[in-house]
Amino acid sequence: MSEWPETLRELVARGDVRRYRKGTLLIQEGDHGDTLFIILSGRLRAFSSGERDREIIYGDYKRGEYLGEMSLDGGPRSASVITLEASTCAVVTRRTLEAFIAERPAFAFELLAKVIRRARAATLSTRQLALNDVYGRLKLLLESLAVLGPDGQRVLSERLTHLEMANHLGCSREMVSRQMKDLENGEFIAMVDGHVALLRPLPARW
Repeated sequence: MSEWPETLRELVARGDVRRYRKGTLLIQEGDHGDTLFIILSGRLRAFSSGERDREIIYGDYKRGEYLGEMSLDGGPRSASVITLEASTCAVVTRRTLEAFIAERPAFAFELLAKVIRRARAATLSTRQLALNDVYGRLKLLLESLAVLGPDGQRVLSERLTHLEMANHLGCSREMVSRQMKDLENGEFIAMVDGHVALLRPLPARW
């Protein structure tokens, strides 16, 4: 944690370190809670569930990030959070956080900046859903996850199933599968060692 901001390291020291198995539901949407989860290891996912087990994924989070700050105003949880793999978190209560901010008021600005960044991300996501068709949203998702590999080829940093992509995009798995198949047939993408590789720039429209 030496690379973390000093204030975050100090807050972690005041939290209760807990370990969770893969698939553990840490936060249930709609519940009332007053805890902040700081990720020490592993990965967490924030999501909402709808009818017929449909999900919308808000984001995946890893070491150094934290979740749960949106309910510190006393309101209900705005999303559910689950562990994607075995994870360790420092759990900080609202009372501990309030005492910490009283001693280190600068952290209030860090917390506020985090909330603003997530609000902006939510606004962008809503804008994409409203203004882009499914292919446009898929293109943005693939390009946002692509990283440059050792061989110079762009590959997705995560192994997402078509269902997980659909949950990110707010559409059906069948629609994603059809779009991905079309891109593969057009030699824009290919599977390389279990990862989606972007062979050339994706077309602006499909």
